[in-house]
Amino acid sequence: MREIREAGQGFVMVEDDREVAEITFQPVDDRTIVIDHTYVSEELRGQRIGDELVKAVVDMARKEGKKIIPACSFAHVQFKRHKDYKDVWQQEER
Repeated sequence: MREIREAGQGFVMVEDDREVAEITFQPVDDRTIVIDHTYVSEELRGQRIGDELVKAVVDMARKEGKKIIPACSFAHVQFKRHKDYKDVWQQEER
């Protein structure tokens, strides 16, 4: 069984007690985080696991009233694809 768990500054996908995917972020300030890394194990690629991890960060940001800078190339593509992420996307330089 797969589940997403919060882990430090990110989220991990756990399957059979083994971490098989992760996404990490760092705070920029009190209102902004930057997604800096996404990884999905080879055997799970193409199953939209990365999409689920990005969505977990988006959901967390919405709940906490934060904006996201998707610096990781995978996350950046997801933000371009999902127009519904616009409310949490910090697109301009501060």
